[in-house]
Order: sequence, then C-alpha cells, then structure tokens
Amino acid sequence: MHNRSYEFWVKTSSIVTMVMVSLMIGAKTWAWLASGSASMLGSLTDSLMDITATAMSFLVLGYALRPADDDHRFGHGKAEALAGLGQAAFIAGSGCLLAFHGIERLFNPIQLTHSLLGVWVSIFAIVCTLVIVFVQNKVVKYTDSIAIKADSVHYKGDLILNAAVLLAILLAYYGVLYADPLFAIGVAGYLLYNSWDIARDSADHLMDKELPDDEKQSIFDIAKEHADVHGVHGIRTRQGGKIKFIQMHLELDDNLSLIRAHNVADEVEAMISARFESEVDILIHLDPLSVLVNPSTVQEVTDSQN
Repeated sequence: MHNRSYEFWVKTSSIVTMVMVSLMIGAKTWAWLASGSASMLGSLTDSLMDITATAMSFLVLGYALRPADDDHRFGHGKAEALAGLGQAAFIAGSGCLLAFHGIERLFNPIQLTHSLLGVWVSIFAIVCTLVIVFVQNKVVKYTDSIAIKADSVHYKGDLILNAAVLLAILLAYYGVLYADPLFAIGVAGYLLYNSWDIARDSADHLMDKELPDDEKQSIFDIAKEHADVHGVHGIRTRQGGKIKFIQMHLELDDNLSLIRAHNVADEVEAMISARFESEVDILIHLDPLSVLVNPSTVQEVTDSQN
C-alpha cells in the first residue's frame, strides 16, 4: 500500500508539472516569436528543459520504482541517476547555445516589439510555476521523494528566473536595450549551474555516495539504544532511487543464543526502519564481543578444530 501511494503521488506531481509547463511553453513561444526577446528565448529554453526533464523522469520513474528481480537484486533505483546525467548534458548544451545568442545580441542589440505581450506571458508563467511548487510541496510532504524535492527546488528557482525575464522586458520597453541580452546570458549561467548540480547529484547516486553524516549518526545512535548491543561498527550506506541501503556490524555478548542474536538483529532493523520515512534495505552482521577485544581468539578456535 505504501509503494502504491508513493507511486501515485510522484506520478501525479509529474503529470501536473507537465501540463503546467506545456502551457508555459506555448505562451512563451508566442511571446518570443512576437517580440524577439532574447531573455524570453532563455525562459522558453528553460521551460523546454523542464518538460524534457519531467517527461524523462516520468518515464524512468516507472522503471525505477519496479521491485527487485532476479537480474537486479538491489532494485532499479539507479535508473533515475542515469536519466539525470542525460538531462544534465542536454541542459548544459542548451545553456551554451543561449549564452552565444545573448553575446551576439550584446554586439547587435535590437528594439523589441510587442514587449507588453512578454510582460503578460511572464506573469502567466509565474502563476503556473506557483501551482507546480504548491503541488510538489504537497507530494514531498506525503512521500519525502528525493526526486520531487530536487524538482521543487528547481521550480522555486524558476520563480526568480521568470521575475528576472519580466524585469528585462520592462527595461527594454523603456529603452534599456542591453538589459535583454544581459539577462539572457544570466539565464544561460543559471542553466549551466543547474546542469552541474544535477550531474553531481546523479554521479553521487551512481558512485554509491554515503548518506549524510547526520543520518549515519542517527543509525549508530538507534542501534546503540538496544539493551543487548554493546557496540556498532562498520556502518556502510548508500542510496539507489528511493531505497536507502545500510550495512553494519553489531557487537553482542558471547553467551547469547543464536535465536536471541537473530531477534536482536531483527529488532534493531525495525528500530532503524521506523526512523526513515523512505524504504530501507538493512544488512546486519553479528560479532561476538570477545572476538573484537581479542581477534586472535578466532584463529585459536580454528586451530583447535583442525
């Protein structure tokens, strides 16, 4: 039921986003063709990147949310990161082309036409973006989805972007011709920054970067809370899609029965799972306390058996 709920909310967010961005693309295309504004072209380029990224995420998400199978025992979550790298490359290329266009307009400025149309389209884009951010915040509240949370941060930045385009067109309307290409170059820089951010996050997932230090400390503290756990070491973590993978060693009393040690591991796993709202996959190794105090004990036991 939890997985169906997660999938429902995430896909709902993607659909709402694609509808709103499609409306913005249509309006911005009309405004750009009518006015010739470079900054409006930059805003249109950003919206095209947005809908491409959202569409890719929507398609990849269906694959990434699949449960583990015989060929993918750790699930399919890294598909999101692979899509992210593709998006980053696409966005970076578009940002470079927009920068070249803005630089060309700096040397050859033109008088914008139908500037007021661009003003109204920018206001319309701000309203559509507010709808997207509102829906995404609701979805993050229900799912704590990393993908939607990152997307929400991006669209909050788009609010600033659309406001900047609005200001650029108003300045150009009042005769400040260099404002339009300068803002276009600024939008290009914004796109390049976003592409780097997306590429870095995607690479972190693909390279199995550890979870944040505060989460690792929380895992350690929770495990230590158990009365039968004397110590914890060897914590290793990573994340693939919505699943957090956690490995650790628990230090237990030598005299615990096998069934009790097994129950302790299950209880610690349940305690850690309750801490995280997202899905977790936990692997626990059990170590007798005396082996850690005196590692040679293992060799002595092995020799006596031989």
